Amino acid sequence: MLATQTPIEKLLLRAKETPNWPWLHQSINGEWRAWKYEEIANQVMRMAAAIQKLGIPQGSAIGIGGRNTAHWFMADLAISAAGCVSVGLYPKQSAEHLRYILAHCEAKAVIVGPMMEPKEFMDVLPPELITIRMPYPDAPPCQLEWDTLVADNAPLAAPVIRGPEELITLVYTSGTTGHPKGVMLNWRNAQFTIDGLMKSMPPKREEIFFSYLPLAHMFERGAVEMCSLYLGAQIYFLEHLEKLPEQLAFVRPTRFFGVPLVYTRIQAGVLKKMPQEKLDKLLKIPLLSSLIKNKIKKAIGLDRAWLIFSGAAPMPKPLIEWFAKLDIQILQGYGMTENSIYASANLPNANRIGSVGKENLGANTRIAADGEIQYKHPGVMTGYYKEPEKTAETFTEDGYLRTGDKGRLDADGYLYITGRTKDIFKTMKGKYVAPAPIEGALARNTDIEQLCFVGSELKQPIMLVSLNEAGRTRPREDIERGLVAEMEAVNSTLEPHEAIGKIVVVKDPWSIDNNLMTPTMKVKRNEIEKRYHTLIAKEGETRNKVSWEA
Repeated sequence: MLATQTPIEKLLLRAKETPNWPWLHQSINGEWRAWKYEEIANQVMRMAAAIQKLGIPQGSAIGIGGRNTAHWFMADLAISAAGCVSVGLYPKQSAEHLRYILAHCEAKAVIVGPMMEPKEFMDVLPPELITIRMPYPDAPPCQLEWDTLVADNAPLAAPVIRGPEELITLVYTSGTTGHPKGVMLNWRNAQFTIDGLMKSMPPKREEIFFSYLPLAHMFERGAVEMCSLYLGAQIYFLEHLEKLPEQLAFVRPTRFFGVPLVYTRIQAGVLKKMPQEKLDKLLKIPLLSSLIKNKIKKAIGLDRAWLIFSGAAPMPKPLIEWFAKLDIQILQGYGMTENSIYASANLPNANRIGSVGKENLGANTRIAADGEIQYKHPGVMTGYYKEPEKTAETFTEDGYLRTGDKGRLDADGYLYITGRTKDIFKTMKGKYVAPAPIEGALARNTDIEQLCFVGSELKQPIMLVSLNEAGRTRPREDIERGLVAEMEAVNSTLEPHEAIGKIVVVKDPWSIDNNLMTPTMKVKRNEIEKRYHTLIAKEGETRNKVSWEA
């Protein structure tokens, strides 16, 4: 089970030993199609031969764009087999960032799959770039067709042998500020993290994964793509975002990974069908409680999931506790692209709500004198591509990776994130405030979708919030009553300078499209402050408890 073979070697071994076992399941226009190991390996090795025949030198960067599909996996493995370097590209990424990444990594080709707004993506690609279209009805037109290249090329005799220190992928950070940075990861990094995950989270039964988080991000590549290959797990790909509830309920994965926003939306979907007051009453009735819990878990597709993780951003403790009442245990984990998302995680038998768990096997965590969380293990990146100065800034003199996150370890070794170094702001009173814990405390309100605590130019900080779909349809007086009650409860636990001065409800939802969230669904604090600068200044001078953007 351990990663003694590289991913492409593991695929070829599975194709030899279990040729007819399905690995990848793709929904196309609502119809599911399965690809077995033998046919996947055949397509991968034929595409690898095609890449070489196109004259793309070994070591070159090749981009992969589009939503999660079976051919995204195949493209990644084919690029590796051809001796090239894969670069995942977010389909919902600003033109500026996409243009920068392609130029920075000197990409020679891009393999393009289906996406929501293909014209915006394709218009950014330089004309000299080779483009290859994945075989999906909604993939945009390209110079070359995947199926044609596969049909016209015999399989590569053997994959290019990759040394442990050779670059296998560049993962560009989505970034809340500045240009994305290309994190360099090699086979040694991948082997260490895969081995660690296999040991700490071995399969309990036949495993089924549901792939929908961006594959351009390291988490989905490692925890889903790579782990499924070594576990022998089957993968089902989400066809469209609007089909998430329907297809999650159909797939019923054994392992499910999400960001807090996904769980917030699942919660909102449940409460839309069964209001909280009614749910609370039913859960108190002994004969009905188990029936209700099982019905809800099956309806949302989590009835057979034994591992349910949340990452990328802190998940509010009240939200974790809400799911726990339904016997759904959500485990928080922690990691970053720069350490291959290998840092710490809660596990079913070792879970402490509010923490991000104990360190992963061999993660070698330390808390620096200033409270920064730091790591030193074989999964840590070799550095940022073409950025020696930024690389040097990111490591300590004794080789530890600086995460930029502050934290503490309790007596039992559980890690708690207490804030982000760059997010801490100082009010006009000269007092420092760490926003993350305060945002997490207020996020228990089920009308809120996203929130951002600001105050660098104010006497007292204020909270900007965007409402979810349910919140936007409720009467304002009901919303205000709930927000004020939650704000007063949170403020009772804070120092006077940290207290929420008021809550401002903004008009528009925050999204990737309006550049207020990263492709990995993190709030862009600097963009929020820039967009609402005038509103923040105005509301900081008034004393009412809740205001609404006009």
